[in-house]
Amino acid sequence: MSICADHGRRLGLIVNPVAGLGGRVGLKGSDGAAIQQQALRLGAVPQSLHRAAQVLERLKPIKDELMLYTYPAEMGEEAAKRCGLDHTVIGSIVAGQTTAADTARAAREMQRLRVDLLLFAGGDGTARDITDAIDDTLLVLGIPTGVKMQSAVFAVSPISAGDLALASLQGRIRREREAEVMDIDEDALRQGIVTAKLYGYLRVPHEDRLVQGAKTPSSGRDKVAMETIALQIIDHMEDEPLYIVGPGTTTRAILSKLGLDKTLIGVDVVWKDKLLASDVNEAQLLNLLEGRTSRIIVTPIGGQGYLFGRGNQQISPKIIKQVGKANIIVVATPEKMDALRGRPFLVDTGDPETDRWLSGYTRVVCGYGEYSIYKISYAGEN
Repeated sequence: MSICADHGRRLGLIVNPVAGLGGRVGLKGSDGAAIQQQALRLGAVPQSLHRAAQVLERLKPIKDELMLYTYPAEMGEEAAKRCGLDHTVIGSIVAGQTTAADTARAAREMQRLRVDLLLFAGGDGTARDITDAIDDTLLVLGIPTGVKMQSAVFAVSPISAGDLALASLQGRIRREREAEVMDIDEDALRQGIVTAKLYGYLRVPHEDRLVQGAKTPSSGRDKVAMETIALQIIDHMEDEPLYIVGPGTTTRAILSKLGLDKTLIGVDVVWKDKLLASDVNEAQLLNLLEGRTSRIIVTPIGGQGYLFGRGNQQISPKIIKQVGKANIIVVATPEKMDALRGRPFLVDTGDPETDRWLSGYTRVVCGYGEYSIYKISYAGEN
């Protein structure tokens, strides 16, 4: 264990080591030991440590003035060691068996230590645990590592979290706001029922381009636009390619017009106007794509603008590269586009090379015969 020198700015770090486990294996979350074990059996690879380390790397310019407090082993200590940062380990855990209670206990300890900023790597469930444990005197910022990511307490990417944390600790960003902590009932979610709920607020440092907004649902006014988009896509579908259809109400309208059932929050595969596979994970997609041409149909997340990396991690960098950038079809209603207020679409796949490759401009299907050209940025791009 390294011990921080008693000077400088105080930073707390909590890593939820199982956050996001369910993403690529199609489980739509990782809340609960049973789901976590199932995800690991399906070949899930933890991402939280790597993404937390990406943030700490951005803080190296102030490492000599930084007092870093973290929890043991996989809950933060390993990330600090990986980056070579001096740190103080507090609390105790049973390695390999961390729980929400550990997260809450760590958050309370960080508040007792009066850290200037608490970074946490996790998803909406982790944000809920921290909300329940602390009051609004503690400044908090989420490192996005979960699956659902409905809340507005997260930076748009680990790189953005690092940049924002650095600016905040240096006093270059003083703007703060109360950000919504939202979460979805995962049991209902796996049955295709999306029920988001406001659980509270956390005080976060704020910079528009670095912090994501809360997800906003589609409104009833979008219905006609969704139907015209569906007709446009169907009229131009080819016979041979597989169509990988991402989650969302806009993409669900396409399958509905074909007379097919769509998993609202899953990824489905269509071939020759038939449902070839439903609610697939990354491994299943790779098997289906072998030796075949394919297309990906995705819609940005309402209010946030993410095309990849939030809620559709099954469509992994490996899948995206195999399909090809030219074979990605983006669909979005005019109302959804307007809600972004000119902010670009975002990609945060977990692979910086893929994110940079996807950035640029894309054509968006907005209606029947109606298109828009829109910018894609990789999350964290300056």
